[in-house]
Amino acid sequence: MKKSTGNKKIKTAIFISGKGSNLKNLIKFSNQINSPISIKLIVSNKKNAKGLIYANQNNIIKKIINFSNPRIAEKKILSLLIKKKIEFICLAGFMEILSVYFIKKFKGKIINMHPSLLPKYKGLNTHERVIKNNDKISGCTVHYVTPKLDSGKIIMQKTVKISKIDTPKSLEKKILKKEHIIYPAAIRKILN
Repeated sequence: MKKSTGNKKIKTAIFISGKGSNLKNLIKFSNQINSPISIKLIVSNKKNAKGLIYANQNNIIKKIINFSNPRIAEKKILSLLIKKKIEFICLAGFMEILSVYFIKKFKGKIINMHPSLLPKYKGLNTHERVIKNNDKISGCTVHYVTPKLDSGKIIMQKTVKISKIDTPKSLEKKILKKEHIIYPAAIRKILN
């Protein structure tokens, strides 16, 4: 992975599907003078993703890509990434699984935020599963994206304690706060 040098920031794309709280946080982070990234593109697979408002508010180019045919969708995204000279991708609540072909094209340059302490609770509904199993701790993980779901090398993790009164919703809130701390920290770790 190329490091950011001096004040040359690495051109980054963020992929989202939903509320975009990590996107909002990463935009704030990218605007810091010493941040290693500059967000040049926001890709969403949902036209009504709430996170797209942050693209508008920050004058960042946004593209909504329909994934009903994943191969065509990925082709469109790849040509966009090349056109915009994107060198780094952050998945922030992006609910599509990228193909082996796509991941190989950006090998070692795609990272993801997952709301559990990987390797535990890969995939969806992590908070519900954690609560159901009466776990005492949970957390979040930033990891490299590989063709195997939520299995890439871990960059950084942060834990949270689970209280007896926690629900999936309250746990999600607790973990989200930690996500906002470690996503920028993980990016710094690998790019600075």
